[in-house]
Amino acid sequence: MEAIEDFLKSVGALYDETRVKLLKFIDMHGPLCVCDLEASFGMIQSRLSRHLKILKDAGFLKADRCGRWTYYAIRSPIDRFRQETLEEIRTLPIDLPELKKISGACS
Repeated sequence: MEAIEDFLKSVGALYDETRVKLLKFIDMHGPLCVCDLEASFGMIQSRLSRHLKILKDAGFLKADRCGRWTYYAIRSPIDRFRQETLEEIRTLPIDLPELKKISGACS
């Protein structure tokens, strides 16, 4: 039953245009801070964090803290279903915003 719930959570996470755009954007640019995503997408932090949490809980993203920043990246390793889903998302003709980098380098 747990496998079915995990699958449905993953599929449900993608039932939102903003989350699909965020996945493609993070996949294209690599690890990004919430502040970078907020600036790039012109979204308020609370709404953006909600979308990122859903994607993280669905197994697509990981979050790493670096000082005061939290960076989101595509989870690795990633299972076949999520990998194939990302490959499909890469092919979608989605208009994405320009990256507006705010955070500094994290070492």
